[in-house]
Amino acid sequence: MKFLGVIPARYASTRLEGKPLKNIEGHTMIEWVYKRSLKSQLDKVVVATDDIRIYEEVKRFGGEVAMTRNNHENGTSRIAEVVENYKDYDVIINIQGDEPLIEISMINSLIEAFKKEPSLIMGTLKHKLHTMNEIENPNVVKVVTDKNDYAIYFSRSIIPYPRNLNICNYYKHIGIYGYKSTFVKEYSELEKTPLESSESLEQLRVLENGYKIKVLETTYEIIGVDTEQDLFKVREYIKNNNIKI
Repeated sequence: MKFLGVIPARYASTRLEGKPLKNIEGHTMIEWVYKRSLKSQLDKVVVATDDIRIYEEVKRFGGEVAMTRNNHENGTSRIAEVVENYKDYDVIINIQGDEPLIEISMINSLIEAFKKEPSLIMGTLKHKLHTMNEIENPNVVKVVTDKNDYAIYFSRSIIPYPRNLNICNYYKHIGIYGYKSTFVKEYSELEKTPLESSESLEQLRVLENGYKIKVLETTYEIIGVDTEQDLFKVREYIKNNNIKI
């Protein structure tokens, strides 16, 4: 099986415009994501963008980049356009462009899942939650799975309901995805669904159409960058831990 990593990257952002180009210890955020992803078992990594500034930056540091249309409603749709030019890859790993501290083992765990279970069409990750503040936070997406680690539901609400005040069964969804390449286009063309619209969670479209999503547990939790405060935290973490690109 051949594995392609795709990093969707937009310049526009309501909370932090131009974040893929933000400087982190002498390198742009998109360079951090790209070069860390290259250290995984992926056969190739490509950035998907509709902005010439991001395109030129990826070219500057020697990365592979594809220009896409500017009317995509989400990252999956953007990836589907890119995949048309990479048809010899079996599995696509969708890596978020605002996670400069992406752990190599997270990418590799998804790759190994597809190798182990060839019939798998989609996979993602979860991380155990330990505090009620996280569990009650609607910005923290929760996921519940069946005994075979397939998603039952994703929600911004508290799931399962804490009737017995036992917080040992709560998991945060980590937004890195793997898809069979044959499923990417099909997924991107599915119509928006009621639960997806209600929760504003794109992955619910998959469940509502009867497909399965494998959810693997990881001990790592990514520090994503959505705000200036997040950016400051990442810069400090990298500097204090002497992390190199």
